[in-house]
Amino acid sequence: MLSVTPIPAFSDNYIWLLRQDTSQAVCVVDPGDATPVIEWLEREGLELGAVLITHHHPDHTGGLRELITRYSPRVIGPDNPAIDGIDERVGDGDEVRVMGRLFEVFALPGHTLDHIGFFTAGIPPLLFSGDVLFSGGCGRLFEGTPDQMHESLSRLATLPEETLVFAAHEYTQANLAFARAADPDNTDIETAQEECRRARELDRPTLPSTLGRERRINPFLRCDSAGIRQAAAAHGDADTSLATFTTLRAWKDDF
Repeated sequence: MLSVTPIPAFSDNYIWLLRQDTSQAVCVVDPGDATPVIEWLEREGLELGAVLITHHHPDHTGGLRELITRYSPRVIGPDNPAIDGIDERVGDGDEVRVMGRLFEVFALPGHTLDHIGFFTAGIPPLLFSGDVLFSGGCGRLFEGTPDQMHESLSRLATLPEETLVFAAHEYTQANLAFARAADPDNTDIETAQEECRRARELDRPTLPSTLGRERRINPFLRCDSAGIRQAAAAHGDADTSLATFTTLRAWKDDF
């Protein structure tokens, strides 16, 4: 059986660790810092067999060189020569087998142009969404366009509702505060806020979420909602789904 464990890093990153219970070799996703990964592996007596990278930002790649030097893992990531250490460069539609599961690669431009996600079907399906889809929100547009990010999120929204969403940051409470402003009549958001408050009081992650839950609480997946369009119209154009997304993202940047 495949388990997924969060390794906290920096102030709000999660480095996700994938492990099959029949093997001592594990995989980590987006190791921005090598130290907590090494500490975890040494404490648990595990070996690093593979690394998945979603995009080039240093808080997702900063620990890669040290981990390669120490463990020589298989490193899979986007076809971006700026990321030093990747030995399997993958793009949209490629498939890779990691920890006994077949992962499909999705191109997800918007946050960055090289951003990819990793999805594996099964029971349950798993999505490693990096900085594109967060619980209750989405990533900032550092390189891509609103059109690209909207298309990336729309693609992820078609995945099965039981898909577990493993985002790379603990941003949920801040995202849900904005979601309440953008979707004030949505009682599912209020419920999610209370669940997240209790989790964080116990120092527990608010992740993973599920795609079904995100469709109910995440305004960036709900740009066709009349209530969200009405709220967005006070801040800009909300005539279309893309226009509403663009307005929401700009609003969130200054929220």
